[in-house]
Amino acid sequence: MATQNSSGPVTGAQAVVKDAVDPARRPDVLLRVRREPGEELSPWWNIGAFVVFSVAVVSLLSFIP
Repeated sequence: MATQNSSGPVTGAQAVVKDAVDPARRPDVLLRVRREPGEELSPWWNIGAFVVFSVAVVSLLSFIP
């Protein structure tokens, strides 16, 4: 059973939190970068990449009769 101390009960959740691994630092996650607050990528990069990719696909498909 959980023991009592002055700050509250000690539970298994505290052990889980102590051993928790930051998901951005897991070795099985590729291409995920943990950035500082305020240093995140702008959503406009994703929108611009989508537009450029779409234009490239349409222009390449225009060569197919």
